[in-house]
Amino acid sequence: MKLKRYLLVTKPGIIFGNLIAVAGGYFLAAQGQIDLALLLATVIGLSLVVASGCVMNNCIDRDIDRHMQRTRGRVLVTGQISLPAALAHGVVLGLAGFGLLWWYTTPVATALAAFGFFIYVGVYSLWMKRRSVYGTLVGSLSGAMPPVVGYCAVTGQFDTGAALLLLIFCLWQMPHSYAIAIFRFDDYSAAGIPVLPVKEGIRVTKQHIVWYILAFAAAALMLTLSGFAGYGYLVIALLVSIWWLVIALSGYREEVDDRLWARKLFGFSIIAITALSLMMSIDFRVLPSPTLFAGL
Repeated sequence: MKLKRYLLVTKPGIIFGNLIAVAGGYFLAAQGQIDLALLLATVIGLSLVVASGCVMNNCIDRDIDRHMQRTRGRVLVTGQISLPAALAHGVVLGLAGFGLLWWYTTPVATALAAFGFFIYVGVYSLWMKRRSVYGTLVGSLSGAMPPVVGYCAVTGQFDTGAALLLLIFCLWQMPHSYAIAIFRFDDYSAAGIPVLPVKEGIRVTKQHIVWYILAFAAAALMLTLSGFAGYGYLVIALLVSIWWLVIALSGYREEVDDRLWARKLFGFSIIAITALSLMMSIDFRVLPSPTLFAGL
């Protein structure tokens, strides 16, 4: 039971979701030439880093978690784990994760993982989540790092492909996160977290969701148009983007239940990004010569 508490504080669902994304970036860059040791080091190392960030986030958020129905049962809120024990747990996970990335992947991949960790823990969790409606946007940089780390673990540089992955996953994060904020509106309002639906209203948030999905679609298609992914990926990217947009636009119907609609939008966002991650893993092209940020 005690071991389970230490597992729960790492947010296993988030770790699993990131596993799919980091694998997508890795396989896109590897082009079928799989180095099993490098793949395992990347996946395990980044998973440990993500777990560490989630533990730190739970430590920081333990006060506001008391006010939210979905989080008031977390182990730090209920006292099943003490704050010092959780902090030590997070530090050990982080050191193990960064150590694995440093020794077995590339400096660029490790630096990007560190950047994502800093954004999530230092900028988002400690500061912007509680103070600014732009916290979601800033936090999206952290959420978009796993596929970029996977890609750069293979290439050793931040090039056009890495930039496109960062853009795709950043843009995906926004409708995904806004959907959560809508169907968890009461929780965020009770905790005083200034997410867009709470600060500007659900109708304004719906408008943002539509624009972000359109931008996501354009960015996703660029992976093929820039020569990194094949036409099978292009077809899937187009189909999931159109269907996601249809769901988003259905939110404007007068009789719509906003919370049920947001849950549907959120659910499909998981399907969409999983489909893209799988397709970029199997429908890759020979990488073009690096043209952007080469050498970083």
